[in-house]
Amino acid sequence: MNDPELPAAQALRLVATRFPHALGAVLGGSAAQGRVTPTSDLDVAVLLPDSDTSRREVIRHEGRPAELFLHTLADVPEFFAWDRARRRGTLLFIYDQGLPLMDPDGHVSRTCEQARAVIAAGPPPLTPAEWEQSRYSLTCYMDDLVDTSPAHRYEQLSLADFTLREAAHLLTAHHNTWTGIGKWLPRRLLSADPARGKALLDGHQAVAERADPAPLAAAAEQVLDLLGGPLRDGYTLRWRT
Repeated sequence: MNDPELPAAQALRLVATRFPHALGAVLGGSAAQGRVTPTSDLDVAVLLPDSDTSRREVIRHEGRPAELFLHTLADVPEFFAWDRARRRGTLLFIYDQGLPLMDPDGHVSRTCEQARAVIAAGPPPLTPAEWEQSRYSLTCYMDDLVDTSPAHRYEQLSLADFTLREAAHLLTAHHNTWTGIGKWLPRRLLSADPARGKALLDGHQAVAERADPAPLAAAAEQVLDLLGGPLRDGYTLRWRT
């Protein structure tokens, strides 16, 4: 159990046992980056022949949970386009930063090159309507956060979460960088803008620990100031364009 390559060995056995026809496989996530813990799952992308079916499965293998990203070779471009449209790049980053487990015919190597090209191009820019809608949403969350009494902690904490997420969405879009969810949100945020990202995260922590919304509101307003400031009066959302 002290073998540092245990997660990779486990993942390779998983692929060999369940997908002997696989064209290649990559181990991603924390296990591939040296951040594995005893309860970390295995994020494994598996390339399949076109006779198979693309899908996502969650299983348990050798006592460890495993999330499997299964896709045929023909479906790779569609998966990458979908990943890019979400601006998160989950599968893209598995191929970009993951650890190849098997690649007998070079399919994984070529897929990794495709992923890196998409990542280098960045996520799609927001449309003018998307910029306005996000600015307006962040302004509303920020205003409500400041106006909410610490006595209403459930509401305050919920507003802090939405303020952080919307500010992260805008800040990463401003820098044309990728965003994330869960533990990847702070990682992507700090990578996109270390100073403003840290201010947002510290502000969120201040709400959680001290019921103090001021630092997070100030950090959110800094983000809005990059984009023309808070948006309140005059905002219009058309039902159809």
